[in-house]
Amino acid sequence: MMTGSKKNKTYSGMQEEKHHTFGADCLLLLVALIWGFGFVAQRAGMEHLGPYAFNGIRFLLGSCCLLPLVLRRQSTQQGQNKKKRISLLKAGLTAGVMLFAAATFQQVGLQYTTAGKAGFITGLYVVLVPLIGLFWGQRTTAGTWLGAASAVAGLYLLSVNEDFYIEPGDLLELIGAVFWAGHVLVLAYLSPRTNPVRLAMVQFMVCGVLSLLVSFATEPFSLNAIAGAAVPIIYGGVFSVAAGYTLQVVVQRKAHPSHAAILLSLEAPFAALGGWLLLNEILSIRAVTGCALMLAGMLASQLWSITRQNT
Repeated sequence: MMTGSKKNKTYSGMQEEKHHTFGADCLLLLVALIWGFGFVAQRAGMEHLGPYAFNGIRFLLGSCCLLPLVLRRQSTQQGQNKKKRISLLKAGLTAGVMLFAAATFQQVGLQYTTAGKAGFITGLYVVLVPLIGLFWGQRTTAGTWLGAASAVAGLYLLSVNEDFYIEPGDLLELIGAVFWAGHVLVLAYLSPRTNPVRLAMVQFMVCGVLSLLVSFATEPFSLNAIAGAAVPIIYGGVFSVAAGYTLQVVVQRKAHPSHAAILLSLEAPFAALGGWLLLNEILSIRAVTGCALMLAGMLASQLWSITRQNT
């Protein structure tokens, strides 16, 4: 029989575990909220700046915000992981170029579609990741195919009109979702082979520099425009890029996988909520039905494999 002291310790341990799980869930919900409302900031910022200038400044700002974290981790991990299988520069350039492509299609597409629609279409990357992985011999599950079918049906209702014509902005967001999926796969390969926080800082810097180079060649640029977009830039750089990434990396180590999958998928509904609250964007009943099917597809794709692993 279990003694009273052991029972108390077990109960105390369970309560502590519940407390940590609840705290992790709250932080993941905060990440989803930050990223969802980030679509609103990205759209608002383009009232003053072009898409490349906005991306360039916010990603460079996000990279600078990660510098203290990189220096702190370096001081506490001296002597560890001295041998890296991939150099930081090579990994950062690879991930940065992929991030630049994904962020460009997303930001340019936001000029022609709503923040809510962009959030849901971008979220399709969670369905596309295992599908693209098939080309590298990765196995997938029935949940992936179920999720893909639901997502395609939802995308049709959300973005394709009666004449079977997809809106240009939605098409750009869909192409961006493909690159976001590729970015996830690239990071999955590179992160274990180099320091993930340093990799994030370098990839943000690469993306920011590439974006500004294109901006200087193709867009008008002025300090007054930057000042006008200051609030969206700060939100997009400090919160969406730096804080969102850092919270995700730290919290997901302790969070329950199924909780993380569900909570991070709420990024898309938060984007729609932010568009409605701050930009007066309204989705039709057809579009809302499409969003629901897409969200169901995202959840099916993520939760199916997690559930099977736990059985």
